Amino acid sequence: MRLPILILLTALLTGCTPADAPRIPDFRTLGELRVATRHDAISFRQDEEGSSGFEHDLLLELGERLQVPVSFIVYPDVTQMLRAVIDGEVHLAAAGLARNDLLPLRWSASLREVDYVLVGRAERGTIRSEAELTGRMVSARRGSLPVDKLERLRKRVLGLNLHVPVADGDQALLEQAAEGKLDLVATDRLHFAIAQRVFPELTVAWDLPLKSHIAWALPLEPADPLAGEVESFLAGSSESGQLARVADRYFGHVRRLRNSDINGFLSRVRERLPLYRPHFQEAQTRTGIDWRLLAALAYQESQWDPLATSRTGVRGMMMLTVETADRLGVRDRLEPRDSILGGARYLAMLRDQLPDEVEEPDRTWMATAAYNLGMGHLRGARAIARTMKRDHTSWWGLKTVLPLLSRPEYAARLKAGAARGGEAVIMTENIRNYYDILTRIEPPYVPPLQPRGLRLSRND
Repeated sequence: MRLPILILLTALLTGCTPADAPRIPDFRTLGELRVATRHDAISFRQDEEGSSGFEHDLLLELGERLQVPVSFIVYPDVTQMLRAVIDGEVHLAAAGLARNDLLPLRWSASLREVDYVLVGRAERGTIRSEAELTGRMVSARRGSLPVDKLERLRKRVLGLNLHVPVADGDQALLEQAAEGKLDLVATDRLHFAIAQRVFPELTVAWDLPLKSHIAWALPLEPADPLAGEVESFLAGSSESGQLARVADRYFGHVRRLRNSDINGFLSRVRERLPLYRPHFQEAQTRTGIDWRLLAALAYQESQWDPLATSRTGVRGMMMLTVETADRLGVRDRLEPRDSILGGARYLAMLRDQLPDEVEEPDRTWMATAAYNLGMGHLRGARAIARTMKRDHTSWWGLKTVLPLLSRPEYAARLKAGAARGGEAVIMTENIRNYYDILTRIEPPYVPPLQPRGLRLSRND
């Protein structure tokens, strides 16, 4: 057995709860599902609007199935999370856990597959072989699977140094690498993609020969009633597409922007956004829509150019047509404040037109697509989705249908004729990315008389 795994097993099992010590009652007796987790940009995160994340949302759905509330207990690292499961303090652990069958735990079915990379600043170059790691310092999150891989790699590559900080997570380590404080960071490819949207100077220096599956950790007890419920829930979620829908909500869009797109956006955040931030925040006060979402929409439309004009005649910061501007009472499309307030009202109006069966955040992304496409075409796409037995209430389902609107056989079903639905999908996915970036680098705005809780929160 590999030495690092033995060390971790020893740490987990030393001082384990005695056999006669009380363990947590099962979820039915306790009346809640108690989950060990940790802060993570993908799986579980908390901010001024509450908690969210890929696994957070799945666990809430599991709780609904079990008819019990879910209580999340945040631990500082993976080792303590797994120890809490083994000691019977929680019912399961979940937060980006790479499945490891050498540990005394029962693992759920896979939630997603992951592969791992070494990430550094682009100017430091790529690594072509193990030998080029000599003299390099690699940092990795404590308890992550790459730590074990790197420990074994050090036996072959003399001079390779390993840094495992006590508290820093993947995103914190990647930020330090972007700032030049760390040499290389071992992380998974999705965490890298999320970080690169804010730090385009980061690049994959080397692909680690390591893959795994993210899963939930449960006790090994053969009579644990939760294990069967989890397996049934995940199998049903995979078959129904719910697992894919939740995944798309949090990271289905993160790899769409090119480095040049990100660099241009961040440059304009510094140079142009300060001029118009007050107008976006005023629009938030009037509509309840997060100002950062409105700014992301405006950037996609005009790159925050108040004089922008398209060949089809739409103009201004929010690229409004003459008809739409007149309907909204916009006096001057080229005046930034008028355009921003008008565009915000238009987005709010489109969102209000969607039926109640479309919930957030899908409601906002469909309204965003309709901003580009028109509500008539969006309704037509939803009708086509129903005939194709695809989910017409989710953005995940609809974005696979919208590109079909340009085909004659589908356009014939639409009252408004053919449409460039594929462009609406690209526009909406770009806005999702720009919005995510802004929520990381720009603080929320809470007007003095506006209660907390916007119509689209940072985590939706």
